Amino acid sequence: MTEYGYFLSSEEHGPDELVEQARMAEQAGFTGLWISDHYHPWNAAQGRSPFVWSVIGALSQATSLPVQTAVTCPTMRMHPAVTAQAAATCAVQLGGRFRLGVGSGLALDEHILGAPWPQAAVRLEMLQEAVHVMRLLFEGGEVSHHGKHYTVENARLHTVPDDPVPIDISAFGPAATELAGRIGDGFITMAPDGEAVDRFRRSGGGVKPAQAGLRVCWGPDRDEAVRTAHRLWAVERLPGELPQLLPTPHHFEQACELVTMDQVADAVLCGDDAEAHIEAVAAYADAGFDTVYVHQIGADQQGFFDFYRTKVLPRLPGRAEGT
Repeated sequence: MTEYGYFLSSEEHGPDELVEQARMAEQAGFTGLWISDHYHPWNAAQGRSPFVWSVIGALSQATSLPVQTAVTCPTMRMHPAVTAQAAATCAVQLGGRFRLGVGSGLALDEHILGAPWPQAAVRLEMLQEAVHVMRLLFEGGEVSHHGKHYTVENARLHTVPDDPVPIDISAFGPAATELAGRIGDGFITMAPDGEAVDRFRRSGGGVKPAQAGLRVCWGPDRDEAVRTAHRLWAVERLPGELPQLLPTPHHFEQACELVTMDQVADAVLCGDDAEAHIEAVAAYADAGFDTVYVHQIGADQQGFFDFYRTKVLPRLPGRAEGT
C-alpha cells in the first residue's frame, strides 16, 4: 500500500519555515517527511541552505512523522564517519523514525573544500565504501578502516539507536539503481519509473522500500504557478549529467536561461486541477513505489496543504478508506 509524504525543500526555505511546514504536513494527513540536504541552493531565487542536521533535530521535537534525508552525500563535504554520527543522533532523537537517504552528490555542494570532482563511476565507488563504513559504525563497536577512499581509526559512536539506521540509495541511472539493489536498504528516485523499480528489485532490492519524489506548484492561477516553477525550479529541465557537474548557483542560472516556460510547464504539474494532481501522484503508486513525497514549489504552503488535505489525499490509492 502506497504512503504519501511531504518533501521539505531546504533550498527554498529557512529552518523555522521547514519546521512549520512539517507540522502542517502532519495536520494535512501526510505520513512522512523527506528533507533535502544542500550547501548551496540551485539558484539565487531559491536562496536558502540551512544545515540539515540541525533542522532534523528541530523536526524531532515538532512532529511525530518519520524523517529521511533526500538525499545527503557522505563522501566529500562530510566524511562518512561524521555523517554516521549525525544520522545516529537523529535516529535517537526521532525514536527510530529516521532513514538515511544517500547519493553520490553534486559538484554544487561537494566541491566546496577544493577537492577534484570525480567521475561518476568513482563517485559510486566512494559511495559504496562510505555506506560500508557507516554500517560498521552503526553497530556501536570500535571501528578502524583503511580503504581506498576513507580512513577511520578507533572510531566509536556512543549514541546509537536500538537498531542500525536504514540507508537508502538515490539513483537516476542503471548503474546507480543496481548499486541501490545490491547495498541499499531502499531505493530513492524522482520519477514514476516502473522499470527502475523493477531493476532495483532484480538487483537485490527484493521487497525493500522504493520511494520517489514529485515536484508540483499548486496555485489558483496556473500561469502564475508556471512562472513560479520556472523562476525557482527551471533546473528540473536541465539534461543528463549537467546538474551533477555545475559548481555554483550562478552556473545553474546561466544554464537555466535556455529553459523555457513551456518546458517547465511540461515537467512540473502547475495549477489547482485536483484530477491532475491525483493522476500525477497516483502514477508513482502504479509504478510500484511504496512512498511518494510531494514538494510544493513556492511560498503558498498553507494553500497547498489545504488543497491536498481536502481534495487530493483522500482520493489517492489506499487513502479512500481513510488509511
